[in-house]
Amino acid sequence: MGTCCSRVRGKLQKKNTGSHGRDANVNASSSKVASSSHGGNRSEGDILHSPNLRCFSFNNLKTSTRNFRPDSVLGEGGFGSVFKGWIDEHSFSATKPGTGIVIAVKRLNQEGLQGHREWLAEVNYLGQFEHSNLVKLIGYCLENEHRLLVYEFMPRGSLESHLFRRGFHYKPLSWSLRMKIALGAAKGLAFLHSPQARVIYRDFKTSNVLLDSNYVAKLSDFGLAKDGPSDDKSHVSTTVMGTYGYAAPEYLATGHLTARSDVYSYGVVLLEMLTGRRTIDKNRPSTEQNLVDWAKPFLTNKRRIYRILDPKLEGQYPHVTAQKTAAIALLCLSKDPKQRPTMDEVVLVLEQLQNRDGVVVPPIHRHSHSTQLRTSHSS
Repeated sequence: MGTCCSRVRGKLQKKNTGSHGRDANVNASSSKVASSSHGGNRSEGDILHSPNLRCFSFNNLKTSTRNFRPDSVLGEGGFGSVFKGWIDEHSFSATKPGTGIVIAVKRLNQEGLQGHREWLAEVNYLGQFEHSNLVKLIGYCLENEHRLLVYEFMPRGSLESHLFRRGFHYKPLSWSLRMKIALGAAKGLAFLHSPQARVIYRDFKTSNVLLDSNYVAKLSDFGLAKDGPSDDKSHVSTTVMGTYGYAAPEYLATGHLTARSDVYSYGVVLLEMLTGRRTIDKNRPSTEQNLVDWAKPFLTNKRRIYRILDPKLEGQYPHVTAQKTAAIALLCLSKDPKQRPTMDEVVLVLEQLQNRDGVVVPPIHRHSHSTQLRTSHSS
């Protein structure tokens, strides 16, 4: 076992409480930040000594995943592979498959595009934050050349799988489930943008939205997350990273990163949920390969919106709510970031759309410095 893991293990075993998963609103007290200093202000030692995380040995995780067997793979990405494993809920030691609690173990591909910095970023952010719409990081392994992360298991997989994969395990999502997922993901982003966290996610996409057994959306993969700008700054200047098709145009052009960059990405995902189409699909006709470019003209016309909604919905959706949801997507996709709503505003409207009894959503009001989504009750 590496010296870092050995040094941290004893402290974490004493401090780990294992109490997670409480319901939380964007500004509710159940959303927690474990440290007031985060991001670039924290040393690697501070990050790894988080009282919320447990340090696992490599052999323990190797045993829990049955030697990282291929049939235990849950998914793969730039980081490496994610394996299904089992551990005892009290001792956290490996158990036989089907006993104890299920975990997801992400193992760093040493030859992959992402490395120690991204691995440490995940430990940093998920080690500090506790929110019902962020995936729970149970712990990590840092031992010699091995770098692994241990998460709660999300039994329904990713939003991407449910939207775009076909098969027995992936039935079409109903309108109500799509809206539940859209709201949960919006709450996760709104929390990250809040004064408590002040984080820009930078890689919001369908594959990073995971679903628990009740279709509660949780954001995962914080390897590209960045601390937001300080009070006297309007943006963070950084190397352009992320996923093509989701990144905001001004970020691609300048490298200037703001919370509104995440809002654009959210608009793309919301559009994917509405249409059932991928943001970039080279298998479609040339005029339809870029989802945002193709869909925007339809979003501006209430009567044309229905022509682009996912056929798998089979017309089973409330028409007025669909119009309002499309309007939110269109606003999030504004080329001018100042015209995009905040994620708090998006959450407010989505909540009211899901409880539409007597709720009217009037036209969106645009201001020179910000855009607000206003809602009011009908008389």
